[in-house]
Parts: sequence; C-alpha cells; structure tokens
Amino acid sequence: MAGNKPIVLQTEALTKNFGALQVTRSVSLNLPHGCRHALIGPNGAGKTTLINLITGQLKPDSGRILLGGEDITNAPVAARVRKGLTRTFQINTLFPDLTPLESVTLAVCERENVAGQFWRGLSSQQAAIDEAFDILEKLRLADVATRNTRTLAYGRQRLLEIALALATKPKVLLLDEPAAGVPKDESSMLFDVISSLPEDMSILFIEHDMDIVFRFASRIVVLVAGGVLVEDTPDGVRTDERVREVYLGQAHNG
Repeated sequence: MAGNKPIVLQTEALTKNFGALQVTRSVSLNLPHGCRHALIGPNGAGKTTLINLITGQLKPDSGRILLGGEDITNAPVAARVRKGLTRTFQINTLFPDLTPLESVTLAVCERENVAGQFWRGLSSQQAAIDEAFDILEKLRLADVATRNTRTLAYGRQRLLEIALALATKPKVLLLDEPAAGVPKDESSMLFDVISSLPEDMSILFIEHDMDIVFRFASRIVVLVAGGVLVEDTPDGVRTDERVREVYLGQAHNG
C-alpha cells in the first residue's frame, strides 16, 4: 500500500547490463492506484531502458516486476498488455494511411480478439466503432476522426497514440516522452488531455520539460546512471541539492 492506495505496479531491484555497462541498477519502484508519477533524469540515465524492462521489450538480468501483485517478469509483451500494462513510445508508431477512427477501432477489435474480422466491413463492428469514437472524443480528436492520420499535426498524432493505448483498457499507462517533438503551444494542451484521463488509471511518464513535470506529477523519480537518486514530491525534488547538481541545472540551462 502507498498511503491508503494499493500498489498496482512494482519493480523490485530491477537490474540490466549490456555487456560491462550497467544500464539499470537495482531499481525499485511502486506505482499506486491512480497515481501520476514522472520519471526524469539526464540523457543516458536509463529511463527508456527501464520502461522497456517493465513492458517486456527487454529482459532483466535480475529483479522482479509485479502487476497487481502478480509476477510478470517473464511474461511476453502481449500478455502484459492483456493484463493492463500499456505504453507509448518516444517516436510515434501509427498507421499513417488509416484514419484515427479506423486505427482505434482496429485496436479495440484486437483487444476483443476479433481483429481478423475488422477488414470484412466496419458495419459489422459497430460496438467497436462506438467505443473508438468515444475514446477519440475524450482525447479531443473527434473532429479529425475521419481524416488520414498522416495529415494530422504532430501533437494530434501523439494524442492518437495515447488513444490507441487507451483502447487496450490499461490499468497502468507508461508514456515515453509524449511531448517529444511537439511544439510548445501544443504540448500544454496534450498534457491537459493526459491529466483528464480516468482517475483510476496509474500513469508513469518520462518528460524533459520540467515545467510540465512539476505541473502534472504528484511524485517524481529521478534516475541517474541507471539508479534511483531521489523519489519525492515535486517540491522535494525541486529543492534537493543532489538533483539540482546532476540534473535540474542542466535542464534549465540547456
């Protein structure tokens, strides 16, 4: 438990080496139900590697990953998604020639194990279409639902990737730099939408913009050289001398 909230996702002493290079050093994290946590750190700190370990793209050398108390350390990526663990990527991974409505409907059909019927005609998947449109509407994408994805502004494309993640009905959503490449005026809107996601969904996001981190995160994990330097509230991280020395000074000056 964290306070009065149950822990949904937990890592225990997670470690990963690439040859002689230790990229993840005994990382232990707890994500409570409905949390909004940020993962920050200098370039090369191992943030994306940690996300890849949690989601199964990489296998740890030691340590465990628990989802809802169940050990998923050796579970395949697809099995983790079915159990409620979903992520987005630094670079979007969309279907450029489909519309947002088609893409999200396909993701819903995949979740329901009827994706093979998708191409037989959308009319046979009305429930999936309705759910997909509802997701798009909540992410402020309803007005572009039937436009070709490649024509959308980049900020809208990042929102579409989150919509695809939501189609899996995640309990835990991991966002790897969702605002990467998004113009400043669009990134604030993007995080406004993220902040309005269901309160019972736990979110861990990687982000370099400290203004966004301090605005949206209730708790911040600072990763340095593959290990956790500090985990604290935004105020605690902002005033921590170790964090200022190794990261915040760089983030605000660079």
